[in-house]
Formats: sequence, C-alpha cells, structure tokens
Amino acid sequence: MTLPRPHRHDVLIAAVGLFGGLLLWWFGLYVSGERLFEQRWAALVPLAVMSGAEALRRTMPRTALFTGTLAIVADQFTNGSLATVLMFTDVMYAAVVYGPPASARRIPYTTGLITVALTVVLLIWWQNAVALLVGVLTGGIAFLPAITGAIVRNHRNAAEAARLRAEQTALLAEMDRAQAVVAERARMARELHDMVANHLSAIAIHSTAALSLDDPGTTRQALTVIRENSVAGLAEMRRLIGLLRESGADTEPAATATLAGLDALLAQAGANGGPSGLSFVLEDARDGDGDLPVPVGLAAYRIVQESLTNALKHAAPGEVRVALSQEDGALTVTVSSPYGERPGPSAPGSGAGLVGMRERVALLGGVFEAGPVPDGEGRKRWRVRAGLPMDTSGEERRA
Repeated sequence: MTLPRPHRHDVLIAAVGLFGGLLLWWFGLYVSGERLFEQRWAALVPLAVMSGAEALRRTMPRTALFTGTLAIVADQFTNGSLATVLMFTDVMYAAVVYGPPASARRIPYTTGLITVALTVVLLIWWQNAVALLVGVLTGGIAFLPAITGAIVRNHRNAAEAARLRAEQTALLAEMDRAQAVVAERARMARELHDMVANHLSAIAIHSTAALSLDDPGTTRQALTVIRENSVAGLAEMRRLIGLLRESGADTEPAATATLAGLDALLAQAGANGGPSGLSFVLEDARDGDGDLPVPVGLAAYRIVQESLTNALKHAAPGEVRVALSQEDGALTVTVSSPYGERPGPSAPGSGAGLVGMRERVALLGGVFEAGPVPDGEGRKRWRVRAGLPMDTSGEERRA
C-alpha cells in the first residue's frame, strides 16, 4: 500500500516544530523536571514522533491524531517540551478540520469529556486547586483546539454550501435565459408569419393568375393587387423590424393588433379573394365591444388573420364566415370556409400557420381545434375554432 504524500505546508510546519523543539532542548528549557525518564535525550523521542504526526495532519488526520496522542502521553513521563505540546494542539485542530465528518463531530465531545473526567479524578485524588489548573491545561491543549477546528469547519461548510447555491442559481438563471430566448424566437416567428403570410399568399395567387391568363385587364388587376399587398407586407416588415430594434425605455409603445381591425382585415381579404370566388362575412355575437385583455385580443386577431390566409390559399369558391362569441369568461373565435377542390391557382402551404395558432391558444390556456366538419347540406367546410379564456393571470407562468 502506498502512503499518501504529505502536503508541503505540513512538512514545513513539522520541520519548524522540530527545529524549535531541538532549540529548546539544546538550551535545556523543559516543561518540568523530576519525571520518570530524566535523561536529556528522552524528551526528544516524543518530539520526533509528534513532528512526524504533524507531517500527516492533512493527508492522514486520524492517524496523526492517534500518533500525536501517544506522543503527548509519553511526553508526560519525560522532562517535556513546549514544542511537543504546541504541535499536539495543531494536530488536534487539523483532525477536526480535515478529518472525516464523523470524527469531526465526535472529537470535540470526546475531548470535553476527557477534560472534565480528568479534572474530577484529580480533584478527588489530590483534593487541592492544582487539579483545577491541570484540568484547564488539558482543556487548553485538547478541548479548545477541537472546538476551534469545529467552528472553522462549520464556516467552511457554510461557505461551500453558499458557493454551490450561487452556482446553481447562476445555472438556473442561464437556463431561464435560454428558455426565454427560445420562447421569444418562437413568438417572433409567429408574429412574422402571421403578419407577412397573408400578403405573400395573395401575391403568389394573383401572380400565378396573371401568368396563366392572357388577358390584359386581368393581368392589370392582378398586378394592382400584387402591388398593394407588396406595399402592405413591406410596411408590416418595417414595423416588426422597428419593434426588434427598440431597446430604450423612452420609445413610444407600438400599436397592437386588436379585434377592432377585423373589418379592415376582411375587406382586404375580400379584395384578394374576390377573383377566386371567395366572399367574407363577419358575425360578431358579443354583447358590446368590451375591453379584452391585450394577449387575448392579439391572439384572436392573429387567428382570424391566419385563417383568412389559409382560406385564400386553399378554400373552394364560396362564403368564408368569421364568428365571434363571448360567454362563460371565454372568447370563442370560429372561422369556416368551403372545403373542396379549388379550380383556380393556389399557394403552397407549410403547415406553420396551424402550428402558430395552436401555440398562441396553448400559451393562454385555451382550446384549439381545426379540421373538416359537415355543413348540414351534404358538403364539408374547413373550420378553425379557438376558445380563449379571458383570465390571463397564468399566461406568463405557462409560457
């Protein structure tokens, strides 16, 4: 078995202690006289053993304490050396600071009991105040270093626990920051898609129609619609980029899309979808306009906008109905469009629109469904329905 290499600081402490003990021995400075072994060299044996224990104070603290205890006991049978006593106090301190947790808990209690027991025994035996002095000295070289080591160890453990808590807090903060970045990127993607997809879809449909029909009047009308949607799309893009660039607190808040703009939205959809045989109808069954929470109003507007965009891309000729109702503390948005084969040109879709609508509803804790349903006349309609709760107090928590 390979013994652990002593720490260089412990070796230095042991060398200094041994040199000090040898210096005291050279000048004949002993702790007391008239002991069992009065030879001058006898005091050097416990001194050398205690120096060896000092060298192991950090790497083998329990072995060092056991060896040092034997050395301090043996030192009592010689003339004694002050260096041996001082090194023993350091070995006792190191055993508590660097030793196993169980030993660190037991040593202070053990040395305290030994100090009290020795004092009581000497009082009974000697029956004078000298026994109290011996008890104080015993406590000074055994109990006091052990208590000091326990205090230092407790402070070190508390500091380490505080450091670990700080690291964990920093890690959690970094995880929260990463999640916030991901959530913000998803929100930006939804906003960009909802704002621009409607215009780009109209551009794609009308440009396809202009290319497929050799009619100057139809081509001119298509180009007019393309220009209008291009300008509107660029305006929306500039507004979004402006929002992303805003960083100061003095900038004025930008206007948020609300349900009050549905009439203009449907009018624009009617202009874009008229050539494809689509008409758009708004049925608002709410009792008065009422003030909606901003997240609810924005989500409802974007859901209607994206549903109209999907109707322009995929719906068969017919009526597109947008219905709003409010009851039981929830706003219900329903958009239905003719479901079937589209005779004219259509624009490709990626499915991101349905994903974005579902995410918006989920962030508010609502219910979302989309799919074909029978219309009661033997045909089918594509219906999008979203139930948005009016209470958004848990929105941030769910997000």
